[in-house]
Amino acid sequence: MKKYTFEKFVLEHRDEFDDKSPAEKIWRGISASLFGSKRYSPWNSVSLWRAAAVILMGTSVYLFFNKQLPHKEINPQANQQDFKDIESFYTAQISEKAALISNEGLFADDSFTQDIQKLEAMYAVISEEMKKHPSEKVKDALVLNMLVRIDLLNQQIQKLEESKEKKEPATSI
Repeated sequence: MKKYTFEKFVLEHRDEFDDKSPAEKIWRGISASLFGSKRYSPWNSVSLWRAAAVILMGTSVYLFFNKQLPHKEINPQANQQDFKDIESFYTAQISEKAALISNEGLFADDSFTQDIQKLEAMYAVISEEMKKHPSEKVKDALVLNMLVRIDLLNQQIQKLEESKEKKEPATSI
C-alpha cells in the first residue's frame, strides 16, 4: 500500500486552492509574525521628512539672505554724551601723538602723511553720516577710525625712534 502524503494531496488538488485567497488581516498577522511588527508611525513617513527638509531649507535661505537688518537708531540724548567723551579722549591722544612727531623733529614719510589725511577725510564723512542718521554702526565706524589713526601714529613714532637710534651711536661711560 502506497503512502498518501500531504504533499501529494496538495499537488493533486492545486487548482482547488488557487481560487481562494486569505483575508488581508490574516496576511498582516503572518507578516508581523515573520518580520516583526511594524506599526505605522507618521515619523517613519518619507513624505514628512521631505516636507521638513524643504521647510528647513526655506528658512535657512530666508535667514541667509535677510541678514540686512534695519539700522538700529540710538537714543541721541543718552548716548551723545558717552560718544563725546570717547571722541574727546581719542582726539586728545591723536593730537598728542601728532604733536610728538612734529615737536621731536621726527619727519614722517609721504605714505604715512597720505594715510593720515585719508583717515581724517573718512572721519569727516562718517561724522556727517552720524549727524544725519545716528546709529550704533556709524558710531562704531567713528571709533574704529580713531583707533586706526592712533595705531598708525604709534607705528610711525616707533619707526622714527628706531631710525633716530640707528643714527645716534650708543655712548658708553
